[in-house]
Amino acid sequence: QVQLVESGGGLVQPGGSLRLSCAASGFTFSSYAMTWYRQAPGKEREWVARIDSPGTTYYADSVKGRFTISRDNAKSTVYLQMDSLKFEDTAVYYCKVIFYGKDYWGKGTLVTVSS
Repeated sequence: QVQLVESGGGLVQPGGSLRLSCAASGFTFSSYAMTWYRQAPGKEREWVARIDSPGTTYYADSVKGRFTISRDNAKSTVYLQMDSLKFEDTAVYYCKVIFYGKDYWGKGTLVTVSS
């Protein structure tokens, strides 16, 4: 069965950095695109970044230049390196994969940016 487990969230100061991880299992990780989303309280879930199976990356304008998505196929893990964090980056961050036409989500990891 497909399973995604996020980790690495926590409390950071504005301008700080954090690295999120998403460990995947239950499918051939190297063959699938992986995506990060985030959701702040009272807001819609927002797409953040995507990395396809060849390794091409895509970013939302709100995080471009500050966040970096990467993957380690040997570890079946996708990462989100977050630098120059802002208050508005505060959210629960989720990873997602589309497998056989169905969305699979992790439970999320909370990132709080506060001074």
